[in-house]
Amino acid sequence: MSRTLRQNHITEGAVPLGMPGSADELSYLEKKVLQTLGKLKKASPEELKAAGKFRELVEVMNAASWLQAKGLVTMKERVVHSFRLASPAAGRKALPERKALRALIKAHGKMSVPKLQAAGKFDDGELAVALGWLRRKGWADVAKTPEGSVVSVTPEGREAAGSKGADELLLARLAKGELPEDAIDPRVLRDLKSRRELVKERESVRREIALTPAGERILAAGLTLKEDVAQPTTELLRSGRWRQVDFRRYDTKAFAPLVRPGKRHVLGAYIERIRRIFLSMGFTEIDGDFVQSAFWNFDALFQPQDHPARDQLDTFYLAKPSTLRLPDESTLGKVAEAHENGGGTGSTGWRYKWDRKEAERAVLRSHTTPVTLKWLMEHPKPPQKAFIIGRNFRPDATDWKHLPEFHQIEGVVMEEGANLAQLIGTIEAFYQRLGFTRVKFRPGYFPYTEPSMEPEGQTSDGRWMELGGSGIFRPEVTVPLGIDSPVLAWGLGLERLVMTIEGLSDIRQLYLSDLDWLRDHRAIL
Repeated sequence: MSRTLRQNHITEGAVPLGMPGSADELSYLEKKVLQTLGKLKKASPEELKAAGKFRELVEVMNAASWLQAKGLVTMKERVVHSFRLASPAAGRKALPERKALRALIKAHGKMSVPKLQAAGKFDDGELAVALGWLRRKGWADVAKTPEGSVVSVTPEGREAAGSKGADELLLARLAKGELPEDAIDPRVLRDLKSRRELVKERESVRREIALTPAGERILAAGLTLKEDVAQPTTELLRSGRWRQVDFRRYDTKAFAPLVRPGKRHVLGAYIERIRRIFLSMGFTEIDGDFVQSAFWNFDALFQPQDHPARDQLDTFYLAKPSTLRLPDESTLGKVAEAHENGGGTGSTGWRYKWDRKEAERAVLRSHTTPVTLKWLMEHPKPPQKAFIIGRNFRPDATDWKHLPEFHQIEGVVMEEGANLAQLIGTIEAFYQRLGFTRVKFRPGYFPYTEPSMEPEGQTSDGRWMELGGSGIFRPEVTVPLGIDSPVLAWGLGLERLVMTIEGLSDIRQLYLSDLDWLRDHRAIL
């Protein structure tokens, strides 16, 4: 007999909620279930509902679940299989083999297959079933002759003609109602289960609730049933009925299911947090295209055309479109002069012949500064404060600290008289709002800023981490674009920042579908 048994049992000393010290710690429904079990010893939820006169079965189940968690009852679950007729007609109609046997007996025990089919009014499918079960039950033999197949009744078949078989008797019982598996002969059931046109199987769960020794002790100490109320109502107060009820106690240490509400992805949450910091400091958010010309990605930033960063190993160059339109000729000429001889900025430039075709090449932007520069050129009147949090692309080999696609955070301030002290103060304010307790600076070098600094921040646990780069745009960058005021700038990689704050050893963790890590991660506000 096929049966599955499950038991949920919480023993004394291993209770998640803690064993109640007295009945006062139980709810009204929990006391009522205990009291009813005291009379029945063990019972199904349905029996408890009837004996205890509960309004709904769910009241019994909820109370029993809490009692089980408190170690006062056990709840065993047993999967029960039961059977019923597949259709009402299955109990009224004779089995195909029974119809065939009657036809054979009427024909003196022998008949050809075609005649048997005609006599029993079988279609081809029913005939095959009838012949199969005649042979399986030993009621008839089928022999091949020159004239065709002939069916002959056996002595067992003649004996069976006078009485119903065990399967037919079972079908008659099922016609009166569903039967549990325990009430059916296993051998008969095995044959009948294979005939799905006759019977159907149903699976249900039977529960049995019983007192534990701890539950018996609580019950022996005495229970006073008094309705408890979760919160007072106007009607309860006006009528004075609040004097006759108990107000439910709240256990702040009680077990509660773990709730995992929807929330932003960790990386998205940090982006939103940084965006709010910039906006709170009066910055304007900007955005731009992923595809840029080499002019904006490199040349406008005073990066020489033979710089290693412009190599195909460090930059994604597009095949289609392979080139992009450049800005107006006046701007091009000024940038070209800055590269060739400094262009009146006081610099000597890079002293080479600037190549327009190299500047036209289309690239996936390798940083966000091209977008910042375009925006500054379009908004040359100070003061201006802008930021961008955007994706960039470099053909880096993927490893624990490099990705070919990454986010960069960049902020710029353009105003008359802007200086290094103002840049330091702005960066300190930004990173302190991000949660760093201290910020310090050390000299650095970047191709398009001078002076340049590399800020470092101290986290709340005392760790120091690099925070990207910063500086004041060189005149070779700003003057050709018509920007007359100093531009303060700083930026850093978002993934590296999050990786350090979160204590991750591999940057790829931020993009893996690790649902447990994402669900368990604290919400970032």
